[in-house]
Amino acid sequence: MQVKGSFQLMKSLNRSVILNKIRTDGPISRAELAKSTKLTPPTVSSIVKELLETGMIMESSQGASKGGRKPTMLVINASNFYIIGLDVGPTLLKSVLTDLNGTLVHQHEIPIPLPTSNQELLELMRDAVQNLLDTEEKEQDKIIGIGVGMHGVVDVQEGVSLFAPNLQLRDVPIKSYLEEVFHIHVVVENDARAMALGELWFGHGNGANNIVTVNLGRGIGAGIIINGELFHGENSIAGEIGHMTIDIRGPKCSCGNYGCLQTLASGPAISERAAKEIAIGKQSLLQEMVDDNLEEIGGRLIHEAAKKGDQLSIDILSEAGMFLGIGLTNLIHTLNPTRIIIGGGVSQAGEFILDSIKTAIQKRGLTNSAKNTEVLLSELGAHATALGAVSLILVEMFSVAKTE
Repeated sequence: MQVKGSFQLMKSLNRSVILNKIRTDGPISRAELAKSTKLTPPTVSSIVKELLETGMIMESSQGASKGGRKPTMLVINASNFYIIGLDVGPTLLKSVLTDLNGTLVHQHEIPIPLPTSNQELLELMRDAVQNLLDTEEKEQDKIIGIGVGMHGVVDVQEGVSLFAPNLQLRDVPIKSYLEEVFHIHVVVENDARAMALGELWFGHGNGANNIVTVNLGRGIGAGIIINGELFHGENSIAGEIGHMTIDIRGPKCSCGNYGCLQTLASGPAISERAAKEIAIGKQSLLQEMVDDNLEEIGGRLIHEAAKKGDQLSIDILSEAGMFLGIGLTNLIHTLNPTRIIIGGGVSQAGEFILDSIKTAIQKRGLTNSAKNTEVLLSELGAHATALGAVSLILVEMFSVAKTE
């Protein structure tokens, strides 16, 4: 099956160097392009002509004259093309349609029915993509690509979800299925790594070459960017920090080990801790909020109770932040990133966890610079992973290729 459309056209034209320069430095003239890329003026003119014909770039206002005719300036025609981003699991399928600047044009989310099968999940993704295409009535050749942020272990080369633990699925052929249906280029990546790439393009990662983004939700995963590129590790499990052992006498994890970080600081861990404390007699607003049905206690309710001054909820969130801070200190000592960005559902309670994260790092950091590693909450919100999925397409399209 051959993928058609604008993405393949851009790659077949091998114009990434010019595209990226216009993206980062535009409006820019043809002469400036030739000078900064070291391509010959005729080569630049030829490439620009082709890019103008595709509608990928456009001419804008004229620049200042340096003696002679004013040069025509070039910019990316961001609103003329679109990218679809999917954030898959573990409970919701979120989908977004953006332009090339990452501006949201449309968004949608649906629950993932549990239990589900490989085919049911693929069909759910198919319907989500079709919904975006139908809602906005975009010409399909204007869709550059589909990016997918999938929780769990992903084979990036093949675009296959090898293991999605919370959905209990293995070997889901996401890339081949969606490309067969839509004939659009598809890139699949682990959700935490997609989120990290999204932060690099659209969020707090901008301007930093070495960052770690933590997806703090039902599980805990990290996206690691080293020298501006995603780090996967030898077998694509780099960043599985949720299974970093924090307390060998701690609770048993779904992976079979004890005291993993996600048994102490993930959303379910926080909920279980609150229910357990109330069951042994601790007083909390949560009892009233769930009418004494402790199984109804969830992360959002704990956050709401904390905002109302409930001391138990405040203490539990603070303790989760402390455990997370210990895990992040280990990461700092291993990777020494410029900054760490916290995203995911639990990060919405950031005002109750961030201080204890920073305090733990301050106490345990090896050097002053390690102690003062910048830790920030993501500003991309609920769309962080979906926007990261969009950036999977952008990073391929604008990657700097060798000049001819």
